[in-house]
Amino acid sequence: MSDTSLFHRLQQAQAQVNQLIVGKREAVETAFACLLAGGHLLIEDIPGVGKTTLAHTLAITLGTSWQRIQFTSDMLPADIVGVSIYQRQSDSFEFHPGPVFNQLILADEINRGTPKTQSALLEAMAENQVTVDGKTRELPQPFFVIATQNPLDTAGTFPLPDSQLDRFLLSISLGYPAPDEERKLLAGTDRQVMLKQLTAVLQTSDLASLQQQTRDVFRSEELLNYLQALLSASREWPGLKSGLSPRAGLALMHCASAIAVLSGRDYCLPEDIQRVFLNLCHHRLIHSNNIDNSDNTAEQLSADILASVAVMEADHHRI
Repeated sequence: MSDTSLFHRLQQAQAQVNQLIVGKREAVETAFACLLAGGHLLIEDIPGVGKTTLAHTLAITLGTSWQRIQFTSDMLPADIVGVSIYQRQSDSFEFHPGPVFNQLILADEINRGTPKTQSALLEAMAENQVTVDGKTRELPQPFFVIATQNPLDTAGTFPLPDSQLDRFLLSISLGYPAPDEERKLLAGTDRQVMLKQLTAVLQTSDLASLQQQTRDVFRSEELLNYLQALLSASREWPGLKSGLSPRAGLALMHCASAIAVLSGRDYCLPEDIQRVFLNLCHHRLIHSNNIDNSDNTAEQLSADILASVAVMEADHHRI
C-alpha cells in the first residue's frame, strides 16, 4: 500500500473493533473487507453473542453518519425511507426523510420485520437511492447497511427472500467465544461503557481512498482463471438449485481485493479468494428442492466446492 499513514489508520480501526469484539479477528477482518469492497454486511447468529455490538462499533469507528433501525413486526416501509406530510401553510406535501438517509444503517434484527418492510431496503442497497411518491432521491455516499439476523427458528422472525440476501456482499457469524476470551469479556469493562468512549478512527475521505485502492488491486490472469473455476464448480455441484451468479463472481473478486488491501498489498493472491469464499457463498447457495440436504449445510457445501478446485501454480505478483 502506497499510503502508509492510511494503512496505519486502517490497522488502528481494526484494533479498536477487536478491543470490543474479543477473539473474533477473522470476523472483524471480513467485516472490514466487505466495507472496503463497497458492500453490505449480514451478521447472522443467536442472540447475545455480540452482533449488535460489532455493528455499533463499526459504525463509530468508520466515522460516518449512522442510524440504528430496530426492526419489529409492526414496522412500516415509511418508517425506513420517510414520508411526505401535508403542510397547510404552503398547501403542499413536504418530504421528511427516514433513517435510511445516513451513510451507515445498522439494521438490527432485520428478519423481525415483515417482507414488505424488508423490501424497503432493496432499492437502497442495490442502487444507493430510494423512490418515494414517484420521486427518486439519492442516498449519501458512502452508503452501507450492516444488518443483524436471528436464526430463523427464533420466534417472531421472517425469512429474508433470496433477492434480499443477494444484496449482502458477505455474511458472518460470531459464535460463542473461546473460554479464555470469554474470561476476558467477563472480567473486563462493560461493553456499553466502552462504546461510549469510542471515537472515529477513519474519515469518509479515508474510506473513499481505501475503496479506490481496492478497485486498483492487480489480479493476474491465473488468479481470474482460479476464480472462474470456483464459479463453474458451484454451478455444476450436485444438490444445488443454482450456483454462484456472475454478480457473485464480481463480489468475490472485489472482496478478495479488499483482503489484499487489508494485508498491505496491491496485488491479489489465491489465499485472498479462499479467505472470503465461505462468507460470500453461505447466504447465496440455494439447495435443490428434490434433494435432502439436511446433513449438508451451506457452510459445508461451500467448503466442499472450495476444496474441489485446485489452485493453479503461478506467480500472482505484479510483474
